[in-house]
Amino acid sequence: MRAEAFVTGPKIEIRKLDEATCEFYLTGTDVSIANALRRVILAEVPTIAIELVEIETNTTVLNDEFLSHRLGLIPLVSVDVHNMKTIYEAGEDEEVQDVVMSLDIVCTTEDTLNVTSNDLILDPSYPRVAPIGYHDRDARGILIVKMRKGQELKLRAIARKGIGKDHAKWNPVATAVFQHLAEIKIDNAMLSSLTDEQRDALCDADPKGTFKHNRIAQTIEVEDPELYQFDGEVLEKANELGVPGAIDIIQREDAFLFKIESTGARPVADIVTSAFEVLQHKLVTLENGLEHLLTQNV
Repeated sequence: MRAEAFVTGPKIEIRKLDEATCEFYLTGTDVSIANALRRVILAEVPTIAIELVEIETNTTVLNDEFLSHRLGLIPLVSVDVHNMKTIYEAGEDEEVQDVVMSLDIVCTTEDTLNVTSNDLILDPSYPRVAPIGYHDRDARGILIVKMRKGQELKLRAIARKGIGKDHAKWNPVATAVFQHLAEIKIDNAMLSSLTDEQRDALCDADPKGTFKHNRIAQTIEVEDPELYQFDGEVLEKANELGVPGAIDIIQREDAFLFKIESTGARPVADIVTSAFEVLQHKLVTLENGLEHLLTQNV
């Protein structure tokens, strides 16, 4: 690893950003920081989810535990999460903020009734805490249960702030992955001895299509280095064709591509920002702890 890569410190370059997805490059750091960031995004960025379900009447085909589990996994819009406290954050004299939703439905027709997240009655004290797509007229909602004539479901659902480390229902993302970037060098002088068919075979050896054969220039070029998955297939093919070393591929240890997709509970930019804040707080806590230990040992 090149030491000069870390001289200027970590840098972020946004490649794609919208409400639900974010792709960015993280450079100038090592894999430990990249993986720490990924784990914080998955496990320690808070959201709001249904934690307790009080069922008064349930004559549907699903038992109480099954319904409670399905309700807990419905993503809730969590823009107010910063104004709430978890049961671990609240002091002895503080109350944990409960967002109380309710559901009261009786099927009175012969047709099957689909009960969805859009049928939940929101807490008037927290009108912005709602299932994703709740206010979208075109959204069908997330299916909770199907009911037939005469069946009834009445319950209270209590939502609270939490993090994915406690339960997956508080996970703010559907996807949070990163990949190493590849540094690819091609010696086309060595490849000049190959026929067009051999160059095609060399490019086809990579299953992701990282390489392309430029028949006009009689060279092999990199189509997209981000496609390369470090499977080594193209290197084995080069050895087989008698041109070992013609393609040199290095896995960079200081550059990563992150791809993040939100569940809809929080905007993805907010999730990434919060993750950096959590990670920074952890580092400050560690630094203060080490300084305290050193002071005691002096």
